[in-house]
Amino acid sequence: MGFRRVAVIMAGGSGTRFWPVSTAERPKQFLRLASPSASLLEQSVARIAPVVGDGLFVATSEPLLSATRSALPNLDPSRVIGEPARKNTLGALVWASAHLIASIGKSWREVAVAVLTADHSISPDLAFQKTVDQALTLAEESGALVTIGIRPTRPATEYGYIEIGAGLGDQAWVAQRFAEKPDPGTAKAFIATGNYLWNSGMFFWTLGSFMDQLKAAQPEAAHIVDEVAIALGNGDQTVAAKNFEKLTGTSIDYALMEKASNVAVVAAGFEWDDLGSWDSLSRSLPSDDLGNVSQGSMRLVDSERCVVYNDTKDQRVTVLGMEDVVVAVTDGEVLICKKSRAQDVRNLAD
Repeated sequence: MGFRRVAVIMAGGSGTRFWPVSTAERPKQFLRLASPSASLLEQSVARIAPVVGDGLFVATSEPLLSATRSALPNLDPSRVIGEPARKNTLGALVWASAHLIASIGKSWREVAVAVLTADHSISPDLAFQKTVDQALTLAEESGALVTIGIRPTRPATEYGYIEIGAGLGDQAWVAQRFAEKPDPGTAKAFIATGNYLWNSGMFFWTLGSFMDQLKAAQPEAAHIVDEVAIALGNGDQTVAAKNFEKLTGTSIDYALMEKASNVAVVAAGFEWDDLGSWDSLSRSLPSDDLGNVSQGSMRLVDSERCVVYNDTKDQRVTVLGMEDVVVAVTDGEVLICKKSRAQDVRNLAD
């Protein structure tokens, strides 16, 4: 019997490092940070739809449920799942998995799931879809929990790393271990070995394998999936939410991927960026001849390597004689900082 394929796009983040444009009510997945014509969320949905057809779900938080449904008018509102409480990525996937089990019924173990995010810059779409197909096929055939690894282009300290082990075919390996975000020296050492990939935060598994591995690594979390699925199957959201509240929130990497016994990694065949802060737009948006990237109405004069994002409708932003700065403008706030301080912007968010 073949596997049914579905995708769950995690879209509950806050994106505080894109303050002041990104807010709690309008986090970065709703912003056009990798395209002048589509938000990150819209791009994520369009990119995976050809692979899974109508098997598409978006997991967000209850406060963002209405905004997410409004942002995706062509997606059945029932496919946008709102977690009743923030419990990190483990919580997002416990709630989404319980929802899938409840809605699919007895054949839920034969469902292959692509877990994606709504805040990455990825291109081209066809190369991404090919890599996803490879990862899903590996998950279906081997029962492994599979992730996509990104070939490092620099000794980045803002990403986790994956050490690769024995080969599993073309551009696929056993995931030997997961390494936390390293210091600069460790990052350089990782890259020098040629055996480390960046952890993309995208995962692929069958629901059956996911639940088996979750029961071994986090039995209490697996039990909560079962309880929530039963409650949702009975149409009792209140009981489902009450059971979900018992979950200890943590990342899916720490709770499961680092502890699971059968984990594999497939190398990305596409360009990827995490879009973690304003300076990353220099890599995701087209630049002018002087290395400036911009969005919205603006004028740049004698300025180089700047990131300028104008989120207003009625005013123009002019930047004169500046180098390596970020300028982000909303109707109520203006941010100006050095690109080298972009990671610190999250400390300014209310």
